[in-house]
Amino acid sequence: MDGLALLADIGGTNTRVALAQGTQVLPDTIRRFPNADYKARGQDIAQILRDYLDQTGAQVAGLCVAAAGPVQDGVASMTNLDWTMDAPKLRAASGAGRVAILNDLQAQGHALGHIAAANLRPVIKGPQVTGGSMLVVGLGTGVNAAPVHGHGAQRVVPASECGHVNMPVRNDEDFRLMRFIEARLAAEGEIAHCGVEEVLAGRGLGNLCAFAAAEAGGSDSRKSAEVLADLAAGEAVATHAARLYTRILAQTLADLALIHLPYGGIYLIGGMARAMTPHFARFGLTETFREPRRVDLLTQAFSVTVVEDDYAALTGCAAWLQASA
Repeated sequence: MDGLALLADIGGTNTRVALAQGTQVLPDTIRRFPNADYKARGQDIAQILRDYLDQTGAQVAGLCVAAAGPVQDGVASMTNLDWTMDAPKLRAASGAGRVAILNDLQAQGHALGHIAAANLRPVIKGPQVTGGSMLVVGLGTGVNAAPVHGHGAQRVVPASECGHVNMPVRNDEDFRLMRFIEARLAAEGEIAHCGVEEVLAGRGLGNLCAFAAAEAGGSDSRKSAEVLADLAAGEAVATHAARLYTRILAQTLADLALIHLPYGGIYLIGGMARAMTPHFARFGLTETFREPRRVDLLTQAFSVTVVEDDYAALTGCAAWLQASA
């Protein structure tokens, strides 16, 4: 695509906005806007885009937005922000001739192949077949995963909500954990379903810590950031929680690998993926993932890599615009 592209990654807390030339995000143009400030004034992403363009003076030919919410028929809904956006609204705000809206996980999928090697950290070594299907797994405020098929304009990243599939239950401890999470959710007036998001998202590590404390005859209300800090210090309950997190993640990734056959690699994104990366080896991520099954694929196929690029969704937006020009 000729000319500058305007990119926006709308998260739960901030919206990141940047300019791109082709598939290259221009680092010096990246700015953050606090969503809460705009919501308090009854404004939304349209005003953020106007403010960014006013501040930079940029004129753009295309716009691509990554939204942390479902996108259906070209309309994105941000549940936590009560923001809804479509192409006409974004075109009016930006003046861009070409406008696209992607789910944030889809944007991450389109970024694969455009991320610098320095921002890719292997955590499970294995073969990567050139041109093979890939799998992007988001571990952050929520959990989701989607296969990535093809390249360039033919790349397809289907929508998914697999963060709400059942947590894998393999032993007695897992069963007790499932019942603990269900009871915890019911007590909070929420639907008592123990999906993988309840144990692998940001809040999940706190849930696991509460369970580990209960198993030891106590109680615990630490948030994930506190658990991570205490884990670094070697605290026992935090360590138990992190071991559970690693085992459940490995089993979830193994199930997803057999469903999607991502011979091109599995890529983990999001804050929880980056925060837990230093602990994966000692808690046996590889060993649990490569557990033998009747179909002998997990012991030898697939690799798992953590994406340590905080702006990968913006890169994916730029790549999509360029490929679809």
